[in-house]
Amino acid sequence: MFPAFPSRPGATLLLMAAMAASGLTACGDAEGPSDVERAAEATRQAAAVRIARLHAEEVEAWREERLARLQRPDGWLSLVGLHWLQYGDSIVGSGPTRGVRLAVGPDELGMITLDKDGTVRFRARAGAGVTYDGKPSGTAVRTLATDADGATPTVVGFNGGDASFIAIRRGDRVGLRVRDAMASTRTGFTGIDHFPVDRAWRFVARVETHPAGRTLPIVNVLGQEEAMPNPGAVVFERDGITHRLEAVDEGDGRLFLIFADRTSGHETYAAARFLYAEAPGADGTTVVDFNKAYNPPCAFTPFSTCPLPPPSNRLDLRVEAGEWKPRKPGPAE
Repeated sequence: MFPAFPSRPGATLLLMAAMAASGLTACGDAEGPSDVERAAEATRQAAAVRIARLHAEEVEAWREERLARLQRPDGWLSLVGLHWLQYGDSIVGSGPTRGVRLAVGPDELGMITLDKDGTVRFRARAGAGVTYDGKPSGTAVRTLATDADGATPTVVGFNGGDASFIAIRRGDRVGLRVRDAMASTRTGFTGIDHFPVDRAWRFVARVETHPAGRTLPIVNVLGQEEAMPNPGAVVFERDGITHRLEAVDEGDGRLFLIFADRTSGHETYAAARFLYAEAPGADGTTVVDFNKAYNPPCAFTPFSTCPLPPPSNRLDLRVEAGEWKPRKPGPAE
């Protein structure tokens, strides 16, 4: 225990000076942080390093999954054609005189019919090796499901299963989207470059919910406009400035963000990048992580129908996170 302070003022001052010199004052070392403060700062720094590492691992896992989806035999890199149908009958095949001339497959695959009511029917040619959703087709006429309203389209396979087409509907147009697992865009794919992972581009964003039924006009690369469900906007702050992105709902409840920014056309793809966020939680917030911003399919192939950002989603901000513009394909393997 410390001795009691003497009653004389001079002695008291001398004793306090001695305690200060020996580091025994209650204020600690006046020239730097105390051991407790240094330990607390070390703990904070270790926690920050751990959080950054876990975030980087999460983003890397997402990137690996993204690459796996992109490179699937039926992924976006395998697209080799988009053919808009005329009403009536058309011969489908790779032959030079075919009404719907494919880039792959036999000279004649079968007959496609588009009715005035939008129904799509197909009759496979005998011996063409056609399948419907992986099952032998036969030669009977088959009505094909399209991708309208989020439905699962019928997959018409051929070329030993390497190639296929589906019927897609865009506005009042119906087309055949053709895939080939041996497409050079897939076999020559060399990967995707990114900005370095940076947790500073991960935001807990406020979601401003819109009234039920609200829609947002979205224009695609074909110039067609579609009114998409617009459940709300995400609002976040960067360097003291507030930014917002309108979200659309593709039917799964997530917030789909289509945006452009000051890197668009420079480091990143000119038209847009895409990003998903979960629906807001009970506190009205969601996580917007631009490290997971990715290129739309039209960055890799001319045979897609990507949506473009609405004017409200063109950020006056350099989003230095997520995917760069695609590399050029390498030699086909």
